[in-house]
Amino acid sequence: MAKRIDLAKRRFPAAFPIAIMIQFANPSADLFIPDDNEPDQALGRTTHLGVGAHQDDLEVMALHGILACYKQPQAWFGGVTVTNGAGSSRANEYAGYTDEQMQVVRAEEQRKASVVGEYAFMAQLDYPSSAVKQPGNSDYTADLRTILAAARPQVIYTHNLADKHDTHVAVVVPLIQALRELPKDVQPAKIYGVEVWRDLNWLLDSEKVLLELNNRPNLVRALISIFDSQISGGKRYDLALEGRLRGNATFYDSHAVDHSKMASYAMDLKPLVDDPSMNIAGYIDECIERFRQDVRSRLNRFTGD
Repeated sequence: MAKRIDLAKRRFPAAFPIAIMIQFANPSADLFIPDDNEPDQALGRTTHLGVGAHQDDLEVMALHGILACYKQPQAWFGGVTVTNGAGSSRANEYAGYTDEQMQVVRAEEQRKASVVGEYAFMAQLDYPSSAVKQPGNSDYTADLRTILAAARPQVIYTHNLADKHDTHVAVVVPLIQALRELPKDVQPAKIYGVEVWRDLNWLLDSEKVLLELNNRPNLVRALISIFDSQISGGKRYDLALEGRLRGNATFYDSHAVDHSKMASYAMDLKPLVDDPSMNIAGYIDECIERFRQDVRSRLNRFTGD
C-alpha cells in the first residue's frame, strides 16, 4: 500500500516518527511514497534524483536514472515535479476539463508513474508556473533545499539550460543555485541537463553526455503512456519520445555501428556547481560559440573562405 503524505493537512499515520523534518514551504505540496516507507528513509535512500517542471517531464528526461535504479536494492530514483499542471494542453475527452480538474488528473498520473517505475518517492511541489517563473522565488528554492538535504543524491537529472520552455529554465537555474549552497562533500557527483523542449544535437559530440537506455524498452513505453491526459489530450509524447531516443542512438556517430538501442543527450551541469563563480548564461554562450566555430570551420574547408 503506497503512502501519500498530505503535508497541508498533516494526516500522518500513527507510527510517523517524531524526528521527521521534511516540511515544504508550499502547504499544498504532495509527498507520495510508493512502497509505504517512512519519509526520512524514502528520501535518504535516494541515489538518483530527477527534478522536472511538469508531470511527465521526469519520464522523458530522467529515464536513464529510472532504469538504473529499477529493481536495484542499492539504487533508488526519487522524483520532484515543481508545477501543478494547470496549464496543460487538452483536447478530445479532456477538452472540457478546468485547470483545477487537470491538476488532479495530472498529479494522479504522476503518482501512478512513480508506482510503475518503483520510485523511492515522488514529490509534487504544486506551484503555479507563474510563481516558478518569478525570479527569486524563495519558497520554491527552500523546498529544493529541503529535498536535497534529505536525499543527498549521487546523480541529478534536470532540464538543460538551452531548453526553450520558460518554466523548464526557471526550474533548473534555482536548482543549480541550491546545489551550489550544499557542502562540497554532499554535492552530487553528476548533474545532467537533459533535452525536452529542444534537443541537444547542436552540442559538440565531445560535450554531449550520452545516456544509454539499452534495457527495458517496455518500461520506457509504459511510463510515458501513463500520461493519458497529454497523449489522448492532443500530444503524442509516447511516439515522439521513442523516436527521439532511437534517433539519438543512431545519429550520434556517423562512422560507427549503433552501440545503443535508445539514448538521451544531456549537458554536463556539474562544472556550474563546482565553480559557483561561473556565470550560468556565459556557460551556454561558450557552448554555442564552440558550435558556431565548428560549423564555420567545416564550411571553410570546402568554400575556401
